[in-house]
Amino acid sequence: MAPFTLAHLSDPHLPPLPRPRLLELAGKRALGYINWTRNRHKYQRRDVLDVLVADIKAQAPDHIAVTGDLVNLALEAEFAPALAWLEGVGPPDRVTAIPGNHDAYVSATSHRFGETFLHYIAGDAPGAAAFPAVRRRGPLALISLSTAVPTLPLMATGTLGREQLAAFEQVLAQFAAEDVFRVLLVHHPLKSDARQKRMTDSADLLALIKRHGVELILHGHDHVHSTMWFEGPNGNIPAIGVPSASAIAHGRYPEAAYNLFAIEKDNAGWRCEQIVRSLDHGLHIRQIKRTRLI
Repeated sequence: MAPFTLAHLSDPHLPPLPRPRLLELAGKRALGYINWTRNRHKYQRRDVLDVLVADIKAQAPDHIAVTGDLVNLALEAEFAPALAWLEGVGPPDRVTAIPGNHDAYVSATSHRFGETFLHYIAGDAPGAAAFPAVRRRGPLALISLSTAVPTLPLMATGTLGREQLAAFEQVLAQFAAEDVFRVLLVHHPLKSDARQKRMTDSADLLALIKRHGVELILHGHDHVHSTMWFEGPNGNIPAIGVPSASAIAHGRYPEAAYNLFAIEKDNAGWRCEQIVRSLDHGLHIRQIKRTRLI
């Protein structure tokens, strides 16, 4: 049997940014809009994103995970184009999306991601709470968490909260007796040295993972290639981050890339291989890394 393939992209920050209404540019959005017009529009490009998505489709993965920051300032006018883009990536049964901090940029529209992308978020169980959401695909259990909460200006932190953490522990307990490859999807990395960008209750999440375990953690947010390892009950667990899916290289940030994971059962347990495909200077996608994680 062929391995199950899971593609992972993140932080498309879908360009271009619609022109905001004056009333929408109060508080945090004003700073974000200045940052976009002065800087970010130069390196968040739709042509880059389109090339990346076309390459993902050419690889024909069994499922695609998008770990947040589909929009930029959570303007009302951003959500419909973002949904149209996500529908172009694939249908809800083949694509799972979670929100990032930019998708809940301000309180006024923090609910819009859940409304707009409901069918890409919802777990298999009807009527279940939004997060954690569980989707069974092949040998995988995709477990989605949300760290997306509105924050003060100049802050990009994320928080899970006690209720979501407690529900996540129940989900992990339910999988304890099953032979399933558990993939945790979360926007913020589980460890960060940047106080203004961290997950505020990551220690609580790490404690649950240490106790119950998952096989793989996928995140975005930092816009860089990242592999971190965290302690689990049966060994270390890989946590993989990926650059922004629409970015050209700038400063310390690399060009757009995505990960492709080939997952299968073998005699020793699970086997998971990571393939990294990245943009080059000619707006082509090439493989830059292939490694076995598990």
